[in-house]
Amino acid sequence: MYQVDIEEAKEKLLELIEAAMRGEEVAIAKDNQPVVKLVALPKKDKPDRKAGSAKGMVWMSDDFDEPLEEFKEYME
Repeated sequence: MYQVDIEEAKEKLLELIEAAMRGEEVAIAKDNQPVVKLVALPKKDKPDRKAGSAKGMVWMSDDFDEPLEEFKEYME
C-alpha cells in the first residue's frame, strides 16, 4: 500500500484507480494522516445463463385467451 496526498490524488486520480484495479491499495492522506483507502471492488460472477434452459417448465392452457365464465355478464 502506498500513500498520496489529497492534492496529488486530485491530479493522478485515473492512475490511482488503475493501480487499485491491479490489486494495489492506495491510501489518500490529509496532513500526512491516511483518511481514505482506495481499493478495487471484487468482480461479481455472472450466473451461467443459457437460452432455452427453462423449456418445458412453463406451460399455458389451450383456453388461456377464452373469456372467463365469471365475467360473461360484463362482456355482453
